[in-house]
Amino acid sequence: MSLMKNLYFNLISILAFWIFFFALYDISTGQEWMIVILAINALLLILILTIIVYLYSKKPRVSYSVEEFEKRLKGGLYHFKCSSCGGIFAIKKSKENNKKPIKMTCPDCGIMGVIPSEPVCIEEEIPEKKSVKASFECRRCGEGITIWAEGTDLFSGVSVYTCPFCGEKKPLKRF
Repeated sequence: MSLMKNLYFNLISILAFWIFFFALYDISTGQEWMIVILAINALLLILILTIIVYLYSKKPRVSYSVEEFEKRLKGGLYHFKCSSCGGIFAIKKSKENNKKPIKMTCPDCGIMGVIPSEPVCIEEEIPEKKSVKASFECRRCGEGITIWAEGTDLFSGVSVYTCPFCGEKKPLKRF
């Protein structure tokens, strides 16, 4: 995003320079370039307004991190609740239980969170509706994790950044 802001700043700076140049040229020679200068000013104003709308209308889904997701005990799966959006999601792992914390995005809202190796337990009712599943695999140890959202659609950018079994800190491969 900052690369785009730099590009826009440079483009606006170049246009502003040419406006200044044409204005000085017009003043010194009396060429009556007022229409050209007004047209370039109008173009610059439209460009600035477009850039402002473009840059500030996009709100990132991943804006901050939560301390940790909370574990929910019900059934044989691991259910968690996002502390930020309140969304409920389930995780099924291929090996017994996680030895390491799992850094991942919330399958409901997309914010970054951590599931500790021994999460806080809470009790709530799990919604009936299930989303499509997202499956991940650790490139190092082969640990498989399947994630889905409970009661809502799965966030398209859901990712798992650490392996719960071996602790690998590289993103798990989604398949």
